Amino acid sequence: MTHTSSVPTVVLTDARAIELEDWGPLPEATGEPMRTAGKKLWTGDGVLEVGLWECAPGPSRWVFETNESVTVLEGRMTVTEDGGRTYEIKAGDSAVFPLGWAGTWDIHETVFKVYTAF
Repeated sequence: MTHTSSVPTVVLTDARAIELEDWGPLPEATGEPMRTAGKKLWTGDGVLEVGLWECAPGPSRWVFETNESVTVLEGRMTVTEDGGRTYEIKAGDSAVFPLGWAGTWDIHETVFKVYTAF
């Protein structure tokens, strides 16, 4: 049986080689404006989008309206859930933020991540 894919495969071998688009200041920032940039790599059924996202240091407040899986490629941040549980997330780490997750992100070093919103 031969299967031919009509949807191209997205292979990410050098994320830094992809030109990011200016996405403006982070709306969720709770302090000084935080510069963001990104690039949507894929959208489709069952997955809202897959992309790259970069954000400058600073504090922000989040309430997730989708599920989101992230893998941090560069940078470091402290994530604190409402209720107090804290996580240190750095380059090489992955995390899943479920629909309805609420808390803060304190980005210490510019974060560059791959994300999947689903």
